[in-house]
Amino acid sequence: MRLRALLDTGTLGLRLLGGEAELDRTVRGVMTTDLRDPSRYLSGGELVLTGLTWRHTPADSEAFVRLLAAAGVAALAVGEAELRAVPDDLVEACARHRLPLFAVDERVAFATITEYVARQVSGERAGDLAAVVERHRRLMSSGPAGGGPDAVLDLLGSDLDLRAWVLSATGREIAGPGRPLPPQLGAELAGAQQAAARTGRRGPYRIAVQGRTYSLFPVSGAAAGTDPRARVLTDWFLAVEADAGDWPDERLDLLRGVTQLIAVERDRRDAARAVARRLAGEIFDLVAGGGAPAETGARLRAAAPVLAPGAEGATYWQIVVAAVDWPGGGPAAGPAAQALLEEVLAGPAADGPGRVAVAHAEGQAMALLPLAGAAHAPGEPGGPHDPLTADSLHALLRGPLARGLGDEGRLTAGVSAAVSSPEGLRGALEEARHARRVAAARPGTVSVAGHEELASHVLLLPFVPDDVRRAFTARLLDPLRAYDRRHRSDLITTLEAFLDCDGSWTRCATRLHLHVNTLRYRITRIEQLTGRDLSRLEDKLDFFLALRMS
Repeated sequence: MRLRALLDTGTLGLRLLGGEAELDRTVRGVMTTDLRDPSRYLSGGELVLTGLTWRHTPADSEAFVRLLAAAGVAALAVGEAELRAVPDDLVEACARHRLPLFAVDERVAFATITEYVARQVSGERAGDLAAVVERHRRLMSSGPAGGGPDAVLDLLGSDLDLRAWVLSATGREIAGPGRPLPPQLGAELAGAQQAAARTGRRGPYRIAVQGRTYSLFPVSGAAAGTDPRARVLTDWFLAVEADAGDWPDERLDLLRGVTQLIAVERDRRDAARAVARRLAGEIFDLVAGGGAPAETGARLRAAAPVLAPGAEGATYWQIVVAAVDWPGGGPAAGPAAQALLEEVLAGPAADGPGRVAVAHAEGQAMALLPLAGAAHAPGEPGGPHDPLTADSLHALLRGPLARGLGDEGRLTAGVSAAVSSPEGLRGALEEARHARRVAAARPGTVSVAGHEELASHVLLLPFVPDDVRRAFTARLLDPLRAYDRRHRSDLITTLEAFLDCDGSWTRCATRLHLHVNTLRYRITRIEQLTGRDLSRLEDKLDFFLALRMS
């Protein structure tokens, strides 16, 4: 706003003492000070309010005004509450430096002027920014051109002093003001966003983290009409470092307009993944349907420039299968799992198709992940570079998604070994599917299993019917549990340690801090209660499986 508008506002009690020719100056803020040198706190464009306690001699006026003029302030206003009149030396100093000077009526508090200017300046900035946001929205809606969300976040910072980030459902930073958001903070904000979104309340959601308050605005793209449970897991959101609880409706509407602009960018990136999705669908149709390896190889070669641009030599491939399970199921489960795999496997700079192709069918998502490497066996020099492991995928999926899934939802995934030929893709797909079933048999909201577990007894356990599992474990372990409850003993703990030590009396006694004779007594009691012999391999294996299934 301009100085002339302030002077024309009667409720502010301003009276012009000099500088009428400068009344078209723009006011960008207000500062109240009685420091002799406030220049370090000035950035230009301020209306400076003062009570003149810094003035002890007439010479002080010249020095004070010179500092204000050099800092580029808009004007100086002097309170009359403690004065009979504004000193002439101050009026003359302001005239010499072409600095407009006002007197403030004693009945008007400095806070009144500060609040008025803040409201006016904020409103004008918001209006200007809203116009810019609308212009960007129209430009980006008409095609893929545009600077993305970064330009709008820059405007939020420069015009409204708001630091904001666009984050994915896993907390990955998509756009920000320049300084990256710490990954742990991003994950915490994403978890809070998903937990709040599950309640169905309209955003923004507020959260306090590390002594700072953040307001979280959901970003809904073209998939806004899908199952709300899927949207919770896949939507982006805008995190603003401010408390929006007392914001006026105009500012809230402005930020919601920003989220609409960001949604355009989200839709653009989703559209860019369409080619990779189509290629993945074609390849998985061939692999699952038993297509000829030559045809599958041709499709892989066609997909390589999209999925692995710039990769030299042969390329290894891994397959990841994932599923989202909710009570009652629903058609959105497959697309939700697809969006999650695209998010976590495309890498930190995911934009457009990324380096992964994901298809979905029958409620599951299947990802084809390229790994650069020469044509050697995995594990040998020249093998696949940084193959994905179950542990690394679990680390990417857990955290915020567990809060978004809630108590009733689950996310399970399986990871295959790396293969370097089309003939190996069929086996890799089956590996990933079986590994996902192993993961589904485990507890936990997010569970992931890898191909290395399929060579173990673990492969068999998920497929044992529940009634058989319960009967088997009860027959072997219930007598021991009942004995432990009655006698406050540790037969179950002793059995687990004995098997873990491969039946070694000395190692087991050392682990349990027991005398060997005491350990022998406990093992004998276990054998008497169950009718088994722990010197026999078959009985050891039965106890081992019973403990694993319990």
